[in-house]
Amino acid sequence: MVTIRVFGQVLLPCVDEPEIQCEISEPVSVRELLEGNPEALGGLLEFLRKGELMVTINQKISTLESMVNDGDVVKLTHQFNPEHEGALWHNP
Repeated sequence: MVTIRVFGQVLLPCVDEPEIQCEISEPVSVRELLEGNPEALGGLLEFLRKGELMVTINQKISTLESMVNDGDVVKLTHQFNPEHEGALWHNP
């Protein structure tokens, strides 16, 4: 089970709950995790496509291609202007 925590005034209205549990059977990337759970996380896909999500896995800055394992905690926050605020270096 992976725990996804969603933060911020922009992202919270896009999901029903700020903390979502997702079952995985094998390690998957953050991108695959989000795209594979459209019923719970579909509202975040727009931000994923635009590269406006900042990701941490177990409190370590990560990318959308970082692998998530069973028991991990993924935190998602919104990055409004990645070109000027530093998010592009980890979410190209």
